[in-house]
Formats: sequence, structure tokens, C-alpha cells
Amino acid sequence: MILNRVKKLSTELLNKYPNKFNVDFQQNKKVIDEIAKVRSKELRNQIAGYIASYINKQAKEQNKKIEEDVDQT
Repeated sequence: MILNRVKKLSTELLNKYPNKFNVDFQQNKKVIDEIAKVRSKELRNQIAGYIASYINKQAKEQNKKIEEDVDQT
């Protein structure tokens, strides 16, 4: 249940502020403090971590796709 909450909040923040987040956990924590009111430090950290891992995963998938495209040519 907590993971669903973290995913939902993370997705909302990413959709609303797509250019503010990156793979840096510490930076994401600061951004969350600036743009959202998260009462729990633990929840803020979970959201920041989820966002960082999500962006990292997206970047890896893009790189893999680019490599596959290059290999096909």
C-alpha cells in the first residue's frame, strides 16, 4: 500500500514538474521540499528515491534503444 502511494505521488510530481528532477537523490529531496508539502521525512525520501530510480531506468532504456538502432544500421 505504501509503495502504491509513493508511486502515485512520484508520478504526479514527475508529470507536473518533469524538468526539475534527475537521477540525484539528494537533489530530488531538495526539489520535493521546495514544491510539495510532505509531512514525513521518510515519505519524502521514498519519493525522491523512487523518482531517481525511475529516471535512471528510463535513461538506461533509452540508451539501450539507441544502441539497438545503431546496431541495426
